[in-house]
Amino acid sequence: MAAKVWFITGTSRGFGREWAIAALERGDKVVATARDTASLRDLADKYGDAVLPLALDVTARQAVFDTVARAHNHFGRLDVVVNNAGYGQFGMIEELSEQEARAQIETNLFGALWVTQASLPFLREQGGGHIVQVSSIGGISAFPNIGMYHASKWALEGLSQALAQEIAAFGIKVTMIEPGAYKTDWSSSASHATPLPAYDPVRKQAAERRARRVASPGKPEATKEAILQVVDAERPPLRIFFGNGPLGIATADYESRLATWREWEQVSVSANGEPDSNPTTNR
Repeated sequence: MAAKVWFITGTSRGFGREWAIAALERGDKVVATARDTASLRDLADKYGDAVLPLALDVTARQAVFDTVARAHNHFGRLDVVVNNAGYGQFGMIEELSEQEARAQIETNLFGALWVTQASLPFLREQGGGHIVQVSSIGGISAFPNIGMYHASKWALEGLSQALAQEIAAFGIKVTMIEPGAYKTDWSSSASHATPLPAYDPVRKQAAERRARRVASPGKPEATKEAILQVVDAERPPLRIFFGNGPLGIATADYESRLATWREWEQVSVSANGEPDSNPTTNR
């Protein structure tokens, strides 16, 4: 298999770093981006010219376009574009400031959008490629105290599902990685809204439920082989869970949604109105 060129955002730690190492260890080339390239120095020292460390703030649209173009010019192509940069915003909906809400969307949604838009002309011109969007189990389900994070990931899911249909004819694939709980510093690096005392009981209950839900978090390094299987697949999945917890959460959530939709189907159908007896009048 020919070596691939990866463009990965958020490679200073977590999944981005592990996936960059996985690619480099098998002989691929990686454009590794982070806000501070000092965090990438060890990769450059170990892998030499196979890695191109670049500073990037994904919320700066023009900087994203310039950086993607520089990456393409350096290696001559882009095969795998991984939108991994992001963080978690904790806080009940009422507690969130405007700045906190906007910043979450700017990074987790718009950051991925800018990188995707900047990459697509190159992928279309070369006749293929693979865009990997790092979503979350929080992109299809939701829990208290991280509603803004959910908003950013649910939006990314909708954008990416539409994107997959728009670019399939160009030979470009899209995959959403939806991890469960992992031993990363996601919680410690998250932003926290100023708490309102009224929500303390809800916050306590949410923390207890989360502790039970993430009792056995996965190891980020264990995802290396999984991500390689995804990007090497001839027909990669549009969505894939990472970890052993998400499927149970998703199953319960979707069964509950289907049950509610069916329970209220009669009301739903009545909201359509009576069939038009003379449909030709609307032509």
